[in-house]
Amino acid sequence: MSTEFTLSPRSKLIILTAVLASLLEIIDTSIVNVAIPTMMGNLGVTLEDISWVVTGYIIANAIVLPLSAWLATRIGRRRYYVGCILLFTGASVACGLAPNLWTLVIFRIAQGFAGGALLPTSQTLIQEQFPRERAGTANAIYGMSVMIGPTLGPTLGGYLTDHFGWRSIFNINLPLGLFAAMM
Repeated sequence: MSTEFTLSPRSKLIILTAVLASLLEIIDTSIVNVAIPTMMGNLGVTLEDISWVVTGYIIANAIVLPLSAWLATRIGRRRYYVGCILLFTGASVACGLAPNLWTLVIFRIAQGFAGGALLPTSQTLIQEQFPRERAGTANAIYGMSVMIGPTLGPTLGGYLTDHFGWRSIFNINLPLGLFAAMM
């Protein structure tokens, strides 16, 4: 019996899609943190006010996490997943275009609701697509790939904010989100 593990093109696409969608969500959790001082100055708000941009996202994310399995079953896993990717991407672009703090907070909450569904649904898709003896390896590839997200967020956020302004930390999700939804 061979212990060699090869991935078919379809399997690679499934893992790549899961990783990309999950990275969008993971990076967006921390990318905003380094842009907060710039956002405060640009929007003319206090630290207490701007903290809602981070807090709203995290609360919405936590609310949708336990509901994801139920929603995916009711709507259909693929439709739910693609819908969440598109909603996340649309809300992200709306955050980048927000004219004031409260519009930004509202779209950031919408982004958190959509983003909260991406991680559990990605993991479920991998579990469903791979046979039990291969699921562990597929999950390991997925896990190793998404572990870079928390380190990419602040670095990418700082670079984008310094070179392109704080709005770019949200607008960067447009091409990546559309690509993930297409896959």
